[in-house]
Amino acid sequence: MDERILCKKLKDKIMLPEEALKFIKPSMVIATSGFTPSGYPKAIPLALKNKIEKTGEKFELTLITGASVGDELDGALSRVGAIAKRYAYQTNDAIRNSINSGKIKYQDMHLSHVGQWLNYGFFGKIDIAIIEACMITENGGIVPTTSVGISPQAIKNADMVIVEINTTQPLELKGCHDIYMVKNPPNREPIPLKNPEDRIGTYYIPCDSEKIVAIVKCDIPDKTRDLVPEDEDSKKISQHIIKFFESEVEQGRLPKNLFPLQSGVGSVANAIFKGLVESQFENLSCYTEVIQDSMLDLIDAGKIRIISGTSFTPSEKGLKRLLDNIEHYTKYCILRPQEISNNPILARQLGVISMNTAIEVDIYGHVNSSMIMGSKMMNGIGGSGDFTRNAYISIFTTVSTAKKGLVSSIVPMVSHVDHTEHDVQIVVTEQGLADLRGLSAKERALSIINNCAHPDYKKQLLDYLERATSKTGGHEPHIIHEALSWHDKFIKTGSMK
Repeated sequence: MDERILCKKLKDKIMLPEEALKFIKPSMVIATSGFTPSGYPKAIPLALKNKIEKTGEKFELTLITGASVGDELDGALSRVGAIAKRYAYQTNDAIRNSINSGKIKYQDMHLSHVGQWLNYGFFGKIDIAIIEACMITENGGIVPTTSVGISPQAIKNADMVIVEINTTQPLELKGCHDIYMVKNPPNREPIPLKNPEDRIGTYYIPCDSEKIVAIVKCDIPDKTRDLVPEDEDSKKISQHIIKFFESEVEQGRLPKNLFPLQSGVGSVANAIFKGLVESQFENLSCYTEVIQDSMLDLIDAGKIRIISGTSFTPSEKGLKRLLDNIEHYTKYCILRPQEISNNPILARQLGVISMNTAIEVDIYGHVNSSMIMGSKMMNGIGGSGDFTRNAYISIFTTVSTAKKGLVSSIVPMVSHVDHTEHDVQIVVTEQGLADLRGLSAKERALSIINNCAHPDYKKQLLDYLERATSKTGGHEPHIIHEALSWHDKFIKTGSMK
């Protein structure tokens, strides 16, 4: 630990995870590191889970993280009933079930808002920040591991800080991070970042060493998600998008190296970037949240100049590849606080092209990216809203059907609106691409149905649009009860057919 804890006066704070639990009380508000299953604390939450199982002590914690985290945190604590309230994004089955059953109170948030809510005091007093780090500098600065997320704001605003030094994380991560924090209004200043490769901060998170009450050794690696194999539908969606990019370049609306790319996680996102590896595009850049396997492919192919994000989010194989070649990959990657990586002003200023996933899209272009049948939370809005509204071009992708074809992803009216028609420019399924820019509502409907809907549902959707137009008229014709009955029919019969 000597090479990882350089601040000598902090070495007497080293203790076992079980000892550090003395600082955690049952009703505390806790903010942690972590963004996707990357860079999140593991030893402390697992020790707390074991304590609760052994003693039966009741905990009702409020847990705030940058985004989703690994099972050692979300899963372990939710399974023992230790989380009463959760912010602001999650992907864990156990915590999702607890949210949908009402056991955990949950607020879904734009991820760019979480850090500033900490700074504004909107979450109330933050009792403890639990932060995974690869090292602590001579002056007490905390060097993050594979993500930054809300760690800077958590450290700044917490009464106490517990640091997990993860010895599985390489010291070569030092220098990969660029920590810049904005001031609160009315003293906020323009963020001095003009290009994705610009560095405007420090490689560590400033921290008052007096706030650090415990340092815990951890040797548990990030529990990564499996990479869903690329299927034919994902490949088709990727091909549609790359063809669209080529057309935009030909028409002079995009430069030959495009504008900075942003993408959510998943098989479609990886397929898009794999497609770019094989495309004519070069000298690319990314200004995004997460750095995935296929972005490493772009680096190895010599296709990319820089990737700016807040988290490495590889598969298990991708993580090994990253750590085995960490010095190579970190030359091309910068990890920033999500307050900066997801900053709406920067997305607009840099001309980011956003590519995110929809659960369903309606015929007028409204997008649901968070709720199943309008009631059950899936994961959350994540960073998609931060980028979509402010993107140079905003793209949403979805496979045209779900549940083995029993559900259409293109519907008359979405059951929940995360992104309105005003922000959605391009919709893509394996069937095709609908360019909604400059179209009236009815023109959008025809474009989405004809280009994106599955053939099994296209006739139904066109019939609905025709009858709604003749029956109700208006700018966006709807037969409200019938539009909603699409979802009701699935709830009752298990099929929209």
